[in-house]
Amino acid sequence: MRILYTLLVYLLVPLVIAYEGWKALRHPEYRGRLGQRLGFVPRSPRNATVWVHAVSVGEVQAAAALVQALRARRPELPVVLTTVTATGAQRARALFGDTVHHCYLPYDLPGAVRRFLDRVQPQVAVILETEIWPTLYAAIGRRGIPIVLGSARLSAKSVGRYRRMASLVRDVLSADIAIGAQTAADAERFRAIGAPPDRVQVTGNIKYDLEIPPAQVAAGRDLRARWGAARPVWIAGSTHEGEEDAALEAHARLRQRHADALLVLVPRHPQRFDAVRALLRRRGVEHAQRSSGQLPQPQDSVFLVDTLGELQMLYAAADVAFVGGSLVPIGGHSLLEPAVLGLPILSGPFTQNAQDIAVLLQQGGALRIVQDADTFGRELLAWFDDPAAARAAGAGGQRAVAANRGAVGRLLALIEPLLSPPGPAQAPEAASPTAGGRSAASSGP
Repeated sequence: MRILYTLLVYLLVPLVIAYEGWKALRHPEYRGRLGQRLGFVPRSPRNATVWVHAVSVGEVQAAAALVQALRARRPELPVVLTTVTATGAQRARALFGDTVHHCYLPYDLPGAVRRFLDRVQPQVAVILETEIWPTLYAAIGRRGIPIVLGSARLSAKSVGRYRRMASLVRDVLSADIAIGAQTAADAERFRAIGAPPDRVQVTGNIKYDLEIPPAQVAAGRDLRARWGAARPVWIAGSTHEGEEDAALEAHARLRQRHADALLVLVPRHPQRFDAVRALLRRRGVEHAQRSSGQLPQPQDSVFLVDTLGELQMLYAAADVAFVGGSLVPIGGHSLLEPAVLGLPILSGPFTQNAQDIAVLLQQGGALRIVQDADTFGRELLAWFDDPAAARAAGAGGQRAVAANRGAVGRLLALIEPLLSPPGPAQAPEAASPTAGGRSAASSGP
C-alpha cells in the first residue's frame, strides 16, 4: 500500500509544482516556497530542535501558546515551526519574528522528507490538529524520533476514509506516536482506525488557550477612539468571495436605523484586495482604506482593511463580529478571536472547521448563525438595537472559552518526557514556577 501511495504522490507532485509556480508568478508571497517544499529548508543553527507543525493561520495562532510555554520551560532548545500555507507563514513571522525558525513542510516524497529531516534535526515532532503523512512519519520512525499529535481531531467521515487505507494507517500509527485528542469522541475515532489505545488520551483543544496580546487590545481600543467612541462599529473578518456582498447588504440595512454605523471589512486573502475595492466602487460605497494610513471619516460607510496581520487588533475595535469563511463552504475561520474579546458573533452555517467551538458559543448565547444576507441583516440589527443584550452575550462567550482552557499544559505533559534533559545551567530555570506551570496553563497567543 505504501508503494502505491508513494507512486501516486510522485505522479501528483509535478502538477502541484506547476500550480505553485503559477501562484508564485502572480503573488509575491508564494515565492521561495517551492524549494522548501522539496526539502531544501534552512539548516537549524543547532541540533535537537523541537519541531512544531501548524498547517495554516488558525493552527499557527493556536501553536503560539504551546511555543511560548516550550520556550519558557526550555529556552535552550530551538523551536522550528512549519506551515503549508503562505498566510500561515506570514502569521508565524508576525507572532514570533526571529525567535522561532520557520520553514515550509516538505512534500510527502522520500527525497524531500530526507532533506528536510537532515536540516531540521528534530528530537521530537509535534503535529497539531491531524496531519497524517505516511512517508514523513515512516522516515521519522526510522530515525527514532517520537511524534506527538497535539490537539488532534478526527471526524466521523474521516474514519471511513482511513479505514479504506487500513494497512497504510496502521503502519503510520504503529510508530512511536502519542495522540492528545481534542475530545473523547476524537480519541475513540483514533482508536477505531488502529491507534494503540494506551497511546491515546484526551488533552483538549489548545485553541481555547488563545490570549490576545494586551498591546493589540490597547491598539484596537485606541483606533476605535479615533474613529469616534460612540459610533457603532462592526467587523466582517476573514471574508471570502460572495461574503462581502452579503456583508454590504446587511450593513445597508443596519444604516437605515444607525446612520453612522461603520463596517470594518477584512478580506481573507491579499490577492482579493483589488476585487473587493472594485466591488465597493461599483456599489458606490464611501470607504476608507487601511493602506492609505487615513482614518475613516463620518461619511465613510466602510473601512477596507487591505493590509495583513491586524485582525486581532481590529476585533478589539469593534462591537460585533462576523467571522468569514462560513457563508460559503469553506468551513469557517477562528471564532475564538472575537470570543476571547467578549464580542457577540455572527457566522454563516459552514462552521465544520471548528464545530465544537461553534456549538459551545451558541450554547453560551454568544454566536448566532445566519443563512443569507437577509438573516445576516436582521441579526446584525438585533445586536445593535439591544446593546446590553449584545454585551451580555459576548461576556457569556468569554466565560465559555475561559472554562475550556488548560490544553497546553496537558499537551506539554506529553511532550516534556520526550525531550533531552536540560543541562545544569538550565535546570533551575526550567523548574521555576514562572517558566513552568503558569506559562503552560495560562499563556496564549
